[in-house]
Amino acid sequence: MRRIKQRATLLAHSLTILFLAGCASIQPGSPVTPTSRDQGLSEQIFLDGENFGPGVVDGKSGEFTRKALVLYREAHALPADWRPDTSSISPYSTYTITATDLGVLGTNNSGPEAQSKQQKMPYTSLAEFLSERFHTTQKFLRGLNPGLDLNALSPGTTISVPNIRRPFDYHRYPSGYPAPPRSVATSRRVIVDLQQKMLQVQQNGVAIAAFPITPGSSTHPAPVGEWRVVGSVPWPWYRYDDGVLSRGERTDDFHNLPPGPNNPVGILWAGLNRPGVGIHGTPVPDTIGRAGSHGCIRLSNWDAATFHSLIGKDTPVTIR
Repeated sequence: MRRIKQRATLLAHSLTILFLAGCASIQPGSPVTPTSRDQGLSEQIFLDGENFGPGVVDGKSGEFTRKALVLYREAHALPADWRPDTSSISPYSTYTITATDLGVLGTNNSGPEAQSKQQKMPYTSLAEFLSERFHTTQKFLRGLNPGLDLNALSPGTTISVPNIRRPFDYHRYPSGYPAPPRSVATSRRVIVDLQQKMLQVQQNGVAIAAFPITPGSSTHPAPVGEWRVVGSVPWPWYRYDDGVLSRGERTDDFHNLPPGPNNPVGILWAGLNRPGVGIHGTPVPDTIGRAGSHGCIRLSNWDAATFHSLIGKDTPVTIR
């Protein structure tokens, strides 16, 4: 009996040592142990890299991931049950914070009048900057980096991030996202599907890109019809006019809000030949597909940057 108790005690000590050793190996910011969400995350990374945006990259196969997958299948004439082979895609990577990253942070005043006096409308937290860079949410990044305060990281700190193919490079936008020649831009067509809440960029009738959108609202719906892009402007100023926003009437009581990722139209304004209507970015990507906009077509900032690189002046736009 004593021998059995001794063996049981020895086994318990051994298990305790193994458990503690395992815990000690999990450090904040280290690569994440594979979980059941990895397959979904890898599929989103594949679609995002092919310019068929799944929405936020967070491992959850939601509405826009499913729609992006369907559109990708149709564009490549693939079977209805086809799924990408993600065996070679590592769902996680690492990123090291730089002093340049911290240098883009700032504060935003409250209200349009005060904001119009700013020089820019910057990111207000490092978590906001990082989540947009890696096409995900602040919540998902915090889950990947337990024990780390994402808003209190120093240069040189390494964190875990989704392994997306093309992080949004704030420091190189728009030079890193050049628009195509006009001859190419005019040969393409933008299709905005109000019911599906998806935007496609087509070449010869075949989608080469697709992104989730917010297409206007019940009170200010996006205008159905045939239009064209009159200009695609990175880092736009925004004319805040309460008359336009509330009644659709342009007034003389307005404020010009400066450029920045937290500008109401985000990092891009692609205006249409319908005054006041355009395709633009947003400072709140989590609301894409849910919250309404004022007659415009709203994209996440990272999708807006890619969109800018695919279209240009006089690209036809069909809103249906």
